[in-house]
Amino acid sequence: MKKSSFSRSLSSALFACLFVVCVSAWGLTSNVNFQRSGGTARLAATDGRHASDDAFDTLAFMRSAIDDASMQQLAAASSLSTDAGDFASFDFANGTRYPERATTSVGPATYRPGATMAYVPISLDRPTPNTVIARVMTEDGTGLVRGVAGINYQPIYKSVIFRPGDPLTKTVEVPIILGIPGADFIVRFVEAPWGGTMGTDRAYVQCDFQKEATPAQTEGREPRTFSPSGTLQWRMSRDTLKWSDAGHDKAWSTKLPNGRSQPGNQETGIYLDGWVYRDAGIEAPLRYTDEGLVMHSQKLKQPLEWDGVPYDYGSVVLSGHNTRPVQIGYGQYEFTAKMPDRRGSWPAFWLISTAGWPPEIDIYEGFGFESWWDFDRYTANTLHGGANITRTFQEGIFMNSDEVYGIGGFTKGFHSFAVDIQPDYITWFIDGKETYQAVNPFAGFRWYPIMDVAVKTNGDYADGSGDMIVKDIKIYSN
Repeated sequence: MKKSSFSRSLSSALFACLFVVCVSAWGLTSNVNFQRSGGTARLAATDGRHASDDAFDTLAFMRSAIDDASMQQLAAASSLSTDAGDFASFDFANGTRYPERATTSVGPATYRPGATMAYVPISLDRPTPNTVIARVMTEDGTGLVRGVAGINYQPIYKSVIFRPGDPLTKTVEVPIILGIPGADFIVRFVEAPWGGTMGTDRAYVQCDFQKEATPAQTEGREPRTFSPSGTLQWRMSRDTLKWSDAGHDKAWSTKLPNGRSQPGNQETGIYLDGWVYRDAGIEAPLRYTDEGLVMHSQKLKQPLEWDGVPYDYGSVVLSGHNTRPVQIGYGQYEFTAKMPDRRGSWPAFWLISTAGWPPEIDIYEGFGFESWWDFDRYTANTLHGGANITRTFQEGIFMNSDEVYGIGGFTKGFHSFAVDIQPDYITWFIDGKETYQAVNPFAGFRWYPIMDVAVKTNGDYADGSGDMIVKDIKIYSN
């Protein structure tokens, strides 16, 4: 509700006095900086406007440019709604096409003096076919009355999650300490949103006693909890999980359908079989212990050849391409395992179509061949679409699951990694909690599972552990 003209005039006079006093005090204690703060500013590329910092009027122009772009994004978002049927009419072309990613933007916000919370809108420009995770943070303002962290607002570093079917706008909360009329600060993306594209990457948040405060927006649905909807078709035990060179209905294969190497992925390991290479002086690639099935990768004492290529490292794989009891159409796969932490190892649980590759669904991947990969905190989920050994799209996400969901320590203990494949959506879970979802482009396909520790390095391959220990596997069919 708006105030009466008398009360508004009185309020204006009081806040004007406060404004003058605060600005005067500010000028005595700080050096007002008219240039942009921070050396990592990334304005939206779509705007195409970059202002010079050499004049006072530039500040107003910058604020106007950012706010105008943000408002355009928000206006587009407000005209749309989203639900689970948004992609029912999309032509996935038998798993070879996928909808475009949503563009994610930060919008401007206002809050009133005396408020304890500011609500900053984060918006999508269209319904998203997959989970989008936007990490946002605050920066001090750039105006004459700069909002300063710890004085005017509490700094934040948060994740905003959009799941398929969510509203197109959500708000992130920024606690307010002292609201001074005209004071501003910035909310911006940490980097490009995971699962989405970058729109307007920052916006101003301003204290204003005349404008209506930006309201809090609907939060969207809660993450799902993993609950198998299918009938238990197969479960791992020492009696049920056996292996052989080629594999059959009662044994997984110790090689991939295309053989014992993956040169197309620049892998440097050969997939070993303890019986096939029993005279090669290798360490057992597969063995049971009290903890579970140990899938052991290693540096070889002497090179082994496959297709005329020598390999200095031993990888390990179990593939269900010839094991019909582990193949399903719609349903759920759940693996429980402890991950390796050796640099150069590449552990994964993944699914391949029984009709051939692609398509592919990656339940978990650990890119240990990348120097920045943190096995205890990072996870990756990916869809690969296409046909006849030709990939036409790759859609997925890598995330810091420890930061976003509080789930980590994957090398220090056992964790469950599950996927639920339904006609409309594919949903990923870690320790029973939904971490990612994507619209299903693979209607009618059947799947077989693969679990492996590949090797992709030319180094010593001696740090930490190169073993993935699998404790349990459950497969449910709908």
